[in-house]
Amino acid sequence: MKKLIVFILTSVSVYCFSQVAIGKSEITKLADNITPNPSISLEFGDGNKGIVLPWVTSEGSVTGAVNGTIIYDITDKKVKYLKSGSWFDLSIDANGAVDTSLQDPLTEYSNAKVAIGTNGATDSTPGILVLTDTDKAMVLPKMASPHLNIKNPTPGTMAYDTNKKQLAIYNGTNWSFWKP
Repeated sequence: MKKLIVFILTSVSVYCFSQVAIGKSEITKLADNITPNPSISLEFGDGNKGIVLPWVTSEGSVTGAVNGTIIYDITDKKVKYLKSGSWFDLSIDANGAVDTSLQDPLTEYSNAKVAIGTNGATDSTPGILVLTDTDKAMVLPKMASPHLNIKNPTPGTMAYDTNKKQLAIYNGTNWSFWKP
C-alpha cells in the first residue's frame, strides 16, 4: 500500500511541475549538471526539424485568443502574433500560392488542447498548445541554417538559427529572420 501511495504522489507531483523535452531525453540542466533548468517549460532538441504553427483561415476566425498567441494565416500567408488585442504581421510579403493540401482535408477539433505547466489540468486559456507557467519559457528547435537544412518546410515552421542567432520562420514561400 505504501508503494502505491508513493507512486501516486510521485506521479501527481511530476504532472503538477511538468517540464517537457521533445526530441531529447531531458530538459537542459543548470551549471551543476544535476538540476533541470527551472526556467524551461517546453524544450525541443537540436536537429533539422522546426515547430509548425497552427494554420488558421484568417486572423478574424481566431476567437478567444490571448496576447502572445502566434498563428499562420493561410489567407494572406503570414505569421502573426496577438499583441495588445491586435494582430501584428511577422512575415515578409509572400507572393505565390502556398500549398495547404496537407491541412485542407483535416477536421479541426475546437476543444483539442495540450496544456503544459503547473496549472495544465485546470487552465482555460484557448489554444492548441498552451504553456501555463508564468515563470518558464519555451525553447524552440535549434539548428544551424534552418533555411538550408529543413527539407520541404511546411508554412508556419519556426526554428532558432544557431549560426545567425535569429528566429527563422517559413511563410510558405520565403524564410524570414528576426532578432530581438
